[in-house]
Amino acid sequence: MKKTLSILLALILVMGVLAGCGGGGSASSSGEKPAAAATAEGEKPGDDDFLPANNIKVGFIMLHDENSTYDLNFINAAKAACEELGISEDNYLIRTNIPEGQECYDTACDLADAGCNIIFADSFGHEDFMIQAAKEFPEVQFCHATGTKAHTEGLPNYHNAFASIYEGRYLAGVAAGMKLNEMIEKGDIKEDEAKIGYVGAFTYAEVISGYTSFFLGARSMCPSATMEVTFTGSWYDETAEKEAANTLINDGCVLISQHADSMGAPTACEQAGVPDVSYNGSTISACPNTFIVSSRIDWTPYYLYAIEAVAAGEEFDVDYTGTISTGSVLLTEVNDKAAAAGTAEKIEEIKQKLENEEIYVFDTSTFTVDGKNLDSYMADVDTDANFEGDTEVISDGYFHESEKRSAPYFDLRIDGITLKDEK
Repeated sequence: MKKTLSILLALILVMGVLAGCGGGGSASSSGEKPAAAATAEGEKPGDDDFLPANNIKVGFIMLHDENSTYDLNFINAAKAACEELGISEDNYLIRTNIPEGQECYDTACDLADAGCNIIFADSFGHEDFMIQAAKEFPEVQFCHATGTKAHTEGLPNYHNAFASIYEGRYLAGVAAGMKLNEMIEKGDIKEDEAKIGYVGAFTYAEVISGYTSFFLGARSMCPSATMEVTFTGSWYDETAEKEAANTLINDGCVLISQHADSMGAPTACEQAGVPDVSYNGSTISACPNTFIVSSRIDWTPYYLYAIEAVAAGEEFDVDYTGTISTGSVLLTEVNDKAAAAGTAEKIEEIKQKLENEEIYVFDTSTFTVDGKNLDSYMADVDTDANFEGDTEVISDGYFHESEKRSAPYFDLRIDGITLKDEK
C-alpha cells in the first residue's frame, strides 16, 4: 500500500512539472539533455523526487506494421529503448497500422487514457492529429517524428524529432559512386552511362533532400553520374515500387536506390541483377547478389532521451535533430559481394570528414541550379499554408539542412537529376 501511494504521489509531482515542460526549445544536434528543473530554492531536485524510467508508461503510434521497413525500424527502436530502460512490456503500448487521419487522434487519446506519460508517432501525416491530442491532454508529452510544426506551435507538451539522415544518404551515395566506377573500369558501362535510378514516394522536401544528398555522394566519387527519379505517390506500395524500379532499369539506370518503404525496389533489382542501395535496413537476406549498403535513422537514442527526460521531470528539446555523433544516423555493414572493393574504408573516411566538418553534404560549390551556383536561398522552415520561403539557409558556402528545423527543408532541384513524373 505504501509503495503504491508513493508511486501515485511521484506521478502527481511529475505531471505538475510536465505541465510547464518543453517551451521555447530549438533544434539540437547534440542530443544532450537540459538540466533538471530547479526547485523553489534554486537547487536541482533529488533523484527520489521523480519516477524511475521503469515506472513510465509509453505509447507508440506506427503508420504500418513490421512488413514496412520504415515502421519496423521504429518498432525495433521502441523495443530496444524500453528494454534498455527496464520498461516492462505491460508499460509500453505499440499501436500499428494507424492511418494519417482521425484514427491517429483517437489512438493518441486512447493511449493517454490508458495512462501513457509520453506518446510517439512515426509518420508525417500524423502531425495535426498529435497536436490535437496534445491540446486535449496537456499533462502528457507528445512526440512526433518527421514533423515541422513544434517550433512554431508553442505547445509545451508537443515535440518534433528527426535526424541528419542526409549525411547517411550521402555516405550510401559514396558506395553507389564507387560501384559505378567499378562498372566503368570493368567495361560493363561507359562513363556517360553511369545513370542512377531512384524510387521516391512523394515530392516532399524530405524526399528531395534524400535523393539529392544520395546523388551528391555518388557524384563525389563518379563525376559522370546522373540520376532519374520517379515517384509512386505512396510511402508503402510494394507493387508500385517494384514497377517503378523496373521502369527505371528499362530506362537505362544501372543502379537503383529508394525512399519508399517496401521490398519492391530491392526485389526488382535482385531479379534483374542490378546493384541496389536500400533504405531503413539491410536487404541482404533477400537480395544477396545486389544489395550494397543501406542508411537508416536509429530512433533509439531519441526515445531514450525523451523518455528519460519525462521520468526525471526535465524539459527536453521541442525540435530535436539526431546526428552521426549521437548514434542516430547509421549505415549497415557493406555487402562485399556486391560492393566495390574498398567501399567500407572509403565510407569511414568520408564519415570522419563529415563529423569533423571538413566537408558538407550540400556544399554549394558541388552543385548548380539552372547552371548557377547559389549563395542565398530562403527556405520554407516555418511552415505555413502558402509554403513561402522565410529563412535564409545558405551561408559559409553550404546549405544548412536540418539546422533551422529538424525536418528536412532542402527542396532545390539541382542539375544532373531529372524527374520522370511527380505525385
